[in-house]
Amino acid sequence: MTIKILGSGCKNCVTLAENTKTALSELGLQAEMIKVTDFSEIAQYGIMSTPGLVIDEKVVSFGKVLKPKEIIKLLEKIAK
Repeated sequence: MTIKILGSGCKNCVTLAENTKTALSELGLQAEMIKVTDFSEIAQYGIMSTPGLVIDEKVVSFGKVLKPKEIIKLLEKIAK
């Protein structure tokens, strides 16, 4: 599983990355986490507001900081 955090590295992006790590550890899942800060690359995902969360090349959230419980729900759907 590959997870990308899309954003400039702002506080919200850092928080989303931390919340994602928390969700992964709670589920006992391993994933490669990549921070994408290049706006031209971010734009290729079709999002205009960050932070964005991409799991296995599918945009699952953008423009808000998801809580760990919300990320767990997304990961459970994808992991099945």
